[in-house]
Amino acid sequence: MENRIDFIISPKFWTVANNFGLNTNLLETNLINLGVVIGLLFYFGKGSLSNLLKNRKLTILNTIRDAEERYKEATYKLKQAKTRPQQAKTKADDIRTSGLSQIDRERKELIDAADGDSKRLEDSKNTTIRFEKQRAIEQVRQQVSRLALERALETLKNCLSTELHLRMIDHNIGLLRAMESTIE
Repeated sequence: MENRIDFIISPKFWTVANNFGLNTNLLETNLINLGVVIGLLFYFGKGSLSNLLKNRKLTILNTIRDAEERYKEATYKLKQAKTRPQQAKTKADDIRTSGLSQIDRERKELIDAADGDSKRLEDSKNTTIRFEKQRAIEQVRQQVSRLALERALETLKNCLSTELHLRMIDHNIGLLRAMESTIE
């Protein structure tokens, strides 16, 4: 360090420095003072300055590392955010498709149920019509039979005399006897 001071301060000033006194030349004294202060700062401040620079370097590196991690995280979140609308669109399409298929299925089921009800009603109607037709036919038969019997009885009453009546009784008795003899 003395060599540096010697380099900055010329030898003619040493004589002044050896003789203790006051130097009134401001330029010379400022340069000497600056040289001494800088030398002392360099010697004593070297460790603290290097520690300060190391700490600053570590702080900067940590900040850069944090920024890179935040950048990666932001990039990841951006990718996720970009895929979310696509996923939502896909899910909405799936929901729409399943909703339409369910609507079609339910519509078909309702149509089938209505067709089934219609067929059952038609069958019931046809059965009722057949039943009513049979009943009407049966009533007509009964009325025709009753009317035929009434006419036949009336005709028999009018046409049947006692003599004809006795001959019919004799004829039927004869038929019964003939049947009786064939059975034995």
